[in-house]
Amino acid sequence: MRIAHVSDSHLTNPEGVATSVGTTVALLRAAGHRVVLHCPGPVWRCRRRPGEVPSLSVPTRPYRLALPRPPSAPVDVVHVHTTGPLGVAGLRWAATRRVPTVLTWHTDLVAYAAHYPEVPIGAAYAGLRLGLRWRAGDLWALAHPGPGRQARLAALARTLLAHSTVLIAPSAKTAAMMATMAGRTPVVVLPTPAAAPHPDADDRRRLRARLGIPADAPVLLAVGRATPEKNPELLLAAFAHVRRKLPAARLVLLGARRHRLAVRRMARRYGVTGALHLLRPMPRHRVGAYYRAADVLAFASTTDTQGLVLAEAEAYGLPVAIVDAQLAERPGTGTARPVAEPSPAAFGALLTRLLTGREVRGAVIRDGRAAATGWSAERYLAELVTLYASLPPVGPAGGAATPGARRGDAGSPGPTDPAPETGRGRSSWRSSMRRW
Repeated sequence: MRIAHVSDSHLTNPEGVATSVGTTVALLRAAGHRVVLHCPGPVWRCRRRPGEVPSLSVPTRPYRLALPRPPSAPVDVVHVHTTGPLGVAGLRWAATRRVPTVLTWHTDLVAYAAHYPEVPIGAAYAGLRLGLRWRAGDLWALAHPGPGRQARLAALARTLLAHSTVLIAPSAKTAAMMATMAGRTPVVVLPTPAAAPHPDADDRRRLRARLGIPADAPVLLAVGRATPEKNPELLLAAFAHVRRKLPAARLVLLGARRHRLAVRRMARRYGVTGALHLLRPMPRHRVGAYYRAADVLAFASTTDTQGLVLAEAEAYGLPVAIVDAQLAERPGTGTARPVAEPSPAAFGALLTRLLTGREVRGAVIRDGRAAATGWSAERYLAELVTLYASLPPVGPAGGAATPGARRGDAGSPGPTDPAPETGRGRSSWRSSMRRW
């Protein structure tokens, strides 16, 4: 199968979207599919990789801004992962060539718009490129927090989904969030699997020694950005509660590139400065050692659409504690992760219980490992490929093509053909998708 994957996130970016895209593309290529990844690359390169698009790094941000260059070679499926210039170009290109399009919804735009001014700017660009007739009042509403911004972002989401044959939600939480905006576009829950644990040079004792952490100290680990949408203040406040019961406890915050000074100020306010290890992002192949060195993964975010680090930690046998009840269900087995109310006292109590309770800790580890095994890379790949193969041909205006048409055909339905959006083929395909 010929598949074009499109992402505005370059693969070296240490965040969830890049990890998900890299995992998916690698699995498909290993299975023999012809995959071209269209993503940002350096501005200058003598021999550019297929699909690599010239881009500029964005000051104070870990990503790059690429030219809106769409795919150029014939493909059977376009899979879009982001809604930036590259993602929008991919959607438009697929629509003009009537190629089935899969859109994975990795980012909660409404939640992130409150913290990143580039989200409303990007939304304005995407809306205008996709045909939303926004006027000055709409752009003003996008630029300011409140119901007006949320309404415009919801309108953009409906337009993005209208350009898609199917939407992949990486969790039931995201599927529920997008259901009201999906219209006639089916929503499929398909989480990205965690990579299998692999040996590394650092064992638990050696890594702790390098960080200056005693071998017997209780260690909490948080992996990811320390920016406000990840709720570092709740994490630090809960850690202060843990320290009241376990004075030797340490917190390793791995992945903090921005807002480091703000985090240190919060740590000083909560009296945990001496027990905090604030580390910058690490290459992915080195993160496993930190999972092994820790005792509990503390996940304070409520804005994630999947929380891939949860499954990664569970694959390494590290128990996780969360405050987002909508991410409690584990992929693979459906068992529930330990969840607390998003308050310092409740979250701190859960963390303390997982650090000290041998029985509950053992049960959480066992359930986490079973879920990681149950939702394997092989199972994910099989379901994704089945989804690709089941996509109907695309007819005019984004509807299903007539039964005799092939993918990519430019023919239009005849005068006796049913309307594209209400034809029997579309309805039966939608019914079959409910099984996913």
